[in-house]
Amino acid sequence: MPPVRLLPTDALARLARKSPMFDAAVRLAHWIGPHRPVTADGVLELGDARRAARELNLLPPEDLESELDQIGGAEELPELDLPWSIAEELEFIDIEDGTARPGAALAAVDTAGAEELLDLWWEAAEVVVADACLPSVDALLASLEDGDLAAGEQELGLETDPELLYEALENLYVISALETGFDQERDADDEQAVPLPVLAASMVVPDDMEAPTDEALEEVSSLMMRLDGALQLVAGTGVVEYQPVDPALVVDDEEDLAASEALVEELDEEDVSRYGMVRLTPLGIYGVRRRLLLAGALAPAVGELVDAGADELLEAMADYPDGAARAEAQGWIEHRDPVAAARELLGAARGDDPQAPLRRLYCQQALALLGPAGDPALREVLDDRHLGGLARVRLAENRAADVPEPSEEMVFWLTVDTLAAQLAEDDEELLQELVRGIPVRDEHDSFFSAAWKVDHPATVEVLEALGRLHPDRAVAKEARKAALKARSSRA
Repeated sequence: MPPVRLLPTDALARLARKSPMFDAAVRLAHWIGPHRPVTADGVLELGDARRAARELNLLPPEDLESELDQIGGAEELPELDLPWSIAEELEFIDIEDGTARPGAALAAVDTAGAEELLDLWWEAAEVVVADACLPSVDALLASLEDGDLAAGEQELGLETDPELLYEALENLYVISALETGFDQERDADDEQAVPLPVLAASMVVPDDMEAPTDEALEEVSSLMMRLDGALQLVAGTGVVEYQPVDPALVVDDEEDLAASEALVEELDEEDVSRYGMVRLTPLGIYGVRRRLLLAGALAPAVGELVDAGADELLEAMADYPDGAARAEAQGWIEHRDPVAAARELLGAARGDDPQAPLRRLYCQQALALLGPAGDPALREVLDDRHLGGLARVRLAENRAADVPEPSEEMVFWLTVDTLAAQLAEDDEELLQELVRGIPVRDEHDSFFSAAWKVDHPATVEVLEALGRLHPDRAVAKEARKAALKARSSRA
């Protein structure tokens, strides 16, 4: 998984405590005190259910009375039934002998630490996700009338199965991680909402499909409607912010979307928002990552390497998107003395193993964040075969005085090392750019006569890449000849 940015634990705990469903569960548990009678099913009697909904403002005022008039029991009102289920699960409510009382765990909510609150919220969110995947009462009654209790999940009106809902949340997690700028001045709430058609398509349309087929579009449309109901419930946990699908777009009993072809067409912002918009919140990012970690997935968070060694930092930077790598390095540097940080980075960058050029590339990027403060450590390695070239580059960038000129051997070694790093990163486009920038057009004979002798483990691979990618045929030919010489000399 790509790295994500997490809010501080205290901030996440405050969000968890204020999340609508969790807050409603706490208020409902207090409301039943000192005790209230419950039905044989363990829910509030109808009169108390209506009173709780009114007094706790569980429904929008404009919908309150009409909704309450229609229910025949507390379990028919999700805005009450879900908080009740959460309160039971978290032992905010104790039920015994037909009576509900505030539970012992309720008193601990107000004194709980941040980690404890997040644990409670996590349990509450799991309850809601499970409930969001249950078939509707109407669907169950319809199935009873049809005599088909063995129907599949879609026939029973199941919004989505839990794993599919988790997959949707994980896709949102990846989208959020890849689109995060990791700008320190950027608020965590600035992330853009994702159109529901885009989310559904990311789950069912293969990456290599050039144009969606009619069958794929139907699958996207069906999945959208299954996710729509589930996400409306999950939004109450604070995991997502969700703007539901416009009901006017639902056109028949099977809840297909009108004009499904439009899902892949260019729509303006107002049009696309009618198909549903969803955003994973900072609390949602925390929750999805927690679940990924429990499942054994690698789900890094920017900032967690602050106490790691430089070798671990450079290895992680190679796998991170640019913004995340920069943010991780910045946080790591800020917790160290500048010269000590530079020394540790340089030490980790040494080596002749295949990944060493890539470590040196990211070492340079981290050193750039230090600026002139790390110059003393750079001067200490000017004569080092692995590090002398990059040290001179950084000192020059920092406008340091009295930097000795590199030897020709060091210049060639650094050139090979730089190209080897791009080969290791498998960035063909950037590699082509670097290849075109190598000044060999007018004197390629002299360049390659020296290049094949460079004592670098990747010399052969770099010369072969030059021969493959250089736009000048004559230069490419000389590069291939030099690669053969280099390979022969190492045989």
